[in-house]
Amino acid sequence: MRQGVFDILDKLNIEYEVTEHKAVYTVDEADSLDLSAHGKGTKNLFLRDDKKRNYFILVLCNDKRADLKAIRAILDSRPLTFASEEALHEMLKLYKGAVTPFGVINDAEHKVQVIFDNDIFGYDRVGEHPNDNTATLWLNPYDLKKAIEYSGSETKVIDLGSN
Repeated sequence: MRQGVFDILDKLNIEYEVTEHKAVYTVDEADSLDLSAHGKGTKNLFLRDDKKRNYFILVLCNDKRADLKAIRAILDSRPLTFASEEALHEMLKLYKGAVTPFGVINDAEHKVQVIFDNDIFGYDRVGEHPNDNTATLWLNPYDLKKAIEYSGSETKVIDLGSN
């Protein structure tokens, strides 16, 4: 699965660096690897509305809280909650601990929208799993957005404010 990510980045001539590491399942575990010299860590939340009609991956800085009520208001959405592991695997072919916006490469029907908090665009490089939680891929956030859009998925940039 990770090779598909690398293939897209290479096709788009996007520069990236890969750091191999032990499997991590949470932001705390990823933070314990102390990879901050490579760039800003992110966290990715797989969300859905209460009717299971709209699915989102929210990408934000790893040290930022996500207020689902505020996000709902910004997106003008129905109430939001975390999507199930089953939906994660069915729609994106990912598993818990490996949620990444690159998962939309596997979303042939483009059901999942990727939402970026604008704070990540203040960093030169951000870290994302390449559809595998045993590596972190470091790239420019604008290039990340470009790669996601190339896959055919809709993106949106929102302002979650500071917290």
